[in-house]
Amino acid sequence: MCLLIISRVPYTPIDWEAYMQQVEGFLQGERDYRALKGGTGPLVYPAGFLYAFSALHWLTGAGAVRPAQYLFAGVYLASLAIVLWLYIKAKVVPPWALGLLCLSKRLHSIYILRLFNDCVAMLLAYGATALLLERRWRGAALVYSAAVSVKMSVLLMAPPVLVVMLKGTTLQEVARAAALGVALQVALGAPFLARHPGAYVGRAFELSRTFLHTWSVNLKFLPERVFLSPALAAGLLAAHLALLWLFAEYRWSRQEGGLGNVLRGALQRSRNLIGVACARSLHFQFFAWYAHSLPALLWATRLHVVVKLGLWLAVELMWNTFPSTPTSSLSLTGCHAGLLLALWLQPRPARPVGKAQQQG
Repeated sequence: MCLLIISRVPYTPIDWEAYMQQVEGFLQGERDYRALKGGTGPLVYPAGFLYAFSALHWLTGAGAVRPAQYLFAGVYLASLAIVLWLYIKAKVVPPWALGLLCLSKRLHSIYILRLFNDCVAMLLAYGATALLLERRWRGAALVYSAAVSVKMSVLLMAPPVLVVMLKGTTLQEVARAAALGVALQVALGAPFLARHPGAYVGRAFELSRTFLHTWSVNLKFLPERVFLSPALAAGLLAAHLALLWLFAEYRWSRQEGGLGNVLRGALQRSRNLIGVACARSLHFQFFAWYAHSLPALLWATRLHVVVKLGLWLAVELMWNTFPSTPTSSLSLTGCHAGLLLALWLQPRPARPVGKAQQQG
């Protein structure tokens, strides 16, 4: 499928060229983040992005598109393999529903036709999740930190990562693993922190970034002045924190018993979805943040299987509406809200899918 897409569907130039321009500045010796820029603007990713894409710059002969597409097809397949392994180990959906993980048109586009850095970040994030399942706490923390260093949005996964570690090992081991993750961030950023620390921290970990209304997939239905208002940003942050607290207090605090059940809960619970639902703006590549978790989230609810499939299809269709419209963005927001409500109404952690359940 990946090779067919590469050969038949035109590549879409969006960020790849800008990535290569930013990397070239780094390779030429620039260590001031304010001076690292590309065609789409200044560099806004942590240092791990530069190292990862410097490797891609070398592997593709200074950014040739077709070799890059083959490499990103490999990233897609590696991510899918890890995700399938996690689903099979956790047993959170019936076997036939695993096919949904392979069917997303938007995901194929994000990985193979647009070459976004989200793809590399999520591969590392999935690798960290696999290491958690294997009780490799320090390795998981290091790989998770590496994922954050490619794109800070991976921090949306921090709550489930922390919960799994706290329930799977001692507080002392969690502290050691966290210290390793922080140390990796410092080591990766050291060349920039040594010369221009303010520029590096301000650009790589900027939290006050504004987004363009025209590219918003989830909030296009709002007037632009409302979309850009600080009040909306504050309201969404408050909603995010409130939902995290409500779900943590009334839904996530149950004792699962055993690491397998803890992982099942982490896969099925709504921590990452809450972050997506309350995002200031979602761009098309951001679908990679939670697309692979949708089947697990849907099967954690009591919804009828037809409704589950309908919700999955609706989310996919809204992400494939280009350019996004007020109707598509409102529909996507409604899907997120509906799924969160269904998860809220599911009072108990879901159990592994048994033989009887696998029939439906």
